[in-house]
Amino acid sequence: MKIVNLSEQNTLLNQFITEIRDVNIQKDSMRFRRNIERIGEVMAYEISKELSYKNITIQTPNSDAVQSVPSDTVVLGTILRAGLPLHTGFHNYFDRAENAFVSAYRKYTSENEFDVIVEYLASPSLDNKTLLLVDPMLATGISADLSYRALLTKGKPSKTILACVIASQQAVDYVISHFPEDTILYCAAIDPILNEHAYIVPGLGDAGDLCFGTKE
Repeated sequence: MKIVNLSEQNTLLNQFITEIRDVNIQKDSMRFRRNIERIGEVMAYEISKELSYKNITIQTPNSDAVQSVPSDTVVLGTILRAGLPLHTGFHNYFDRAENAFVSAYRKYTSENEFDVIVEYLASPSLDNKTLLLVDPMLATGISADLSYRALLTKGKPSKTILACVIASQQAVDYVISHFPEDTILYCAAIDPILNEHAYIVPGLGDAGDLCFGTKE
């Protein structure tokens, strides 16, 4: 499996990651959402390099021009609710993509134990398309795995790309062992550990709450 950790490169993306982690900047939920969106835009550009391309001829005011454009049919899949700003960032660039949405949430059975519940799925057919599944936080990898399996009820994609803002190393290992070998995983950053509540450390906290407020 191909793993891409974009934080290993010195780019402007690292500034956006810095701001979403900073507890003082996090107090501005609008800026937090916009930074997640901007990270999605940067990642969309990087991931576009993984697509297949074809040449087309277009008419300019002066003459014909040959351009190389993506030939994949992309389905942009998002795990609700925290994934919405990231989805927007990706959709700003993959503006021709079809869209899929999955709800996956933690249902706690004790203080530190939980099951991941998938309740909602809306997706076009995935047959012979490129599935781009995005989620801000890849903590354990279980939500991504269950969401992916739910999406497979809508067909078999020809290519699967996962994208997250921050992943734990544990989740990266989980994805490697549970997803097809030809899956590609893009991360804006990879953090070393999870705490006792299965939150990424250092991470940034609860992305959904920081985007949209706390929930019961």
